[in-house]
Amino acid sequence: MSRVVLEMRDIVKRFPGVLALNGVSLKVYEGEAMALLGENGAGKSTLMKVLTGVYKRDEGTILYEGREVAYTNARQAQDDGIAIIHQELNLIPKMKVYENIFLGREVRKRGGALDKKYMIQKSAELLQEVRMNISPNALISSLSIAQQQMVEIAKALLMDAKVIIMDEPTDALPDEEVESLFNIIRTLKEKKKGIVYISHRLKEIFEICEHATILRDGQFITEKPVCELDQQSLISMMVGRSLDQQFPYMDMELGEVIFSVKGLSNHLVRDISFEVRSGEVLGVTGLVGAGRTELAQTIYGLHEWKEGEMTLRGKQIHPTNPNQAIRHGIYYMTEDRKRNGLVLIMDVRKNISLSSLEKISKLGKVDVRKEKKICADYIEKINVKTPSQNQKVRNLSGGNQQKVVLSKALMTEPDVLILDEPTRGIDVGAKKEIYTLINQLKERGKAIIMISSEMPEILGMSDRVLILHEGHCKGELTRAEATQEKIMEKILS
Repeated sequence: MSRVVLEMRDIVKRFPGVLALNGVSLKVYEGEAMALLGENGAGKSTLMKVLTGVYKRDEGTILYEGREVAYTNARQAQDDGIAIIHQELNLIPKMKVYENIFLGREVRKRGGALDKKYMIQKSAELLQEVRMNISPNALISSLSIAQQQMVEIAKALLMDAKVIIMDEPTDALPDEEVESLFNIIRTLKEKKKGIVYISHRLKEIFEICEHATILRDGQFITEKPVCELDQQSLISMMVGRSLDQQFPYMDMELGEVIFSVKGLSNHLVRDISFEVRSGEVLGVTGLVGAGRTELAQTIYGLHEWKEGEMTLRGKQIHPTNPNQAIRHGIYYMTEDRKRNGLVLIMDVRKNISLSSLEKISKLGKVDVRKEKKICADYIEKINVKTPSQNQKVRNLSGGNQQKVVLSKALMTEPDVLILDEPTRGIDVGAKKEIYTLINQLKERGKAIIMISSEMPEILGMSDRVLILHEGHCKGELTRAEATQEKIMEKILS
């Protein structure tokens, strides 16, 4: 077995009224990737914040390169060789690549002027190490998400990091760019870097990691070699139960056509037609660039359209902005909950009621008592785990943030609910809860349009599947007809 470069032993972290970590241990091996797994709220992020000095541990020991350490801030951890690449990348879009790589570590000449020539040359060398053919003078804003991740990795190499923590590194990447990231991780392992790999995409664990550490409810469950695990055993250890039915599809008799689109066209989509019935889930799938999100946003009034027609409960509509769409009875739940779905600095209650202020206001003033009551009902119905309505939504786990977005959507009482990547970035237990909520909406007669890049999710939860490719509709398949192979045949036809 490889040398242990980092070890956390029996870590305890308490917050007022909450035991967040209760005797958690973690080992990181030189030249290997350690998967850190657990449901949202299991303690993964808290453990990493304890490691990097953001939180002070209450009990336990951290050993790095054989010596005990106790960082008081993230900069100390970085300077010592422990780097973290966050899910939300810490780059400044309007600055150049080399400026971001050297940010806070600028090199100066004897007279005090910045040594730009050296920093550009060194940045080029670091980018070459991670096999990225981009200019050090390029603006960050001009790069893809995958390229921006490589810039973050180059920053870690500049610090000569021995341990690199990657938090959901593939969450925003299209499938074709995931393998490129894996190749970089393999290169880092060859350089004897120790990787902590945090992901909800369990299939990735078997491809890139040698060991897995599993947490549940703030407690250490086990550490095992990945070769001794399978996906089902991982899920069982993470959630404390077997998830025999990953996709709890509900077969029910469909009602009348609620929403229909005929010949919808603009600069993003061309000649799209479909309909959705009461109690139906219409899955929308396609390769990257298919136009799935663009179609949803056009329906929601975010993109202009002049050709085609939309009909809701037999009445033609033409929403030109989200407020109009909501008033008609359509709600679009965005794929990027943190950027577009939530106001992270606001509390849970204000986020839930944000799209329904007209319903709880009188003469322009919010009826706070009514707001509290309605929000309490949604928190209970949807099982949002939060200490109170006043909790800042940024402090919730990803799964509970997603439930807040869903609560906000349902408070508008839509007839048509568009779910764009409804389970992206949440754990298997929270996914099951979202699927159960979808079934409850079907029972209530809602028409649901579900966009997902996860083919098993589309096949597992949809009544029908609409297939898009490069902004065009390539056909539909019933649930009985739909397979991954037939969907690809439609795309390539």
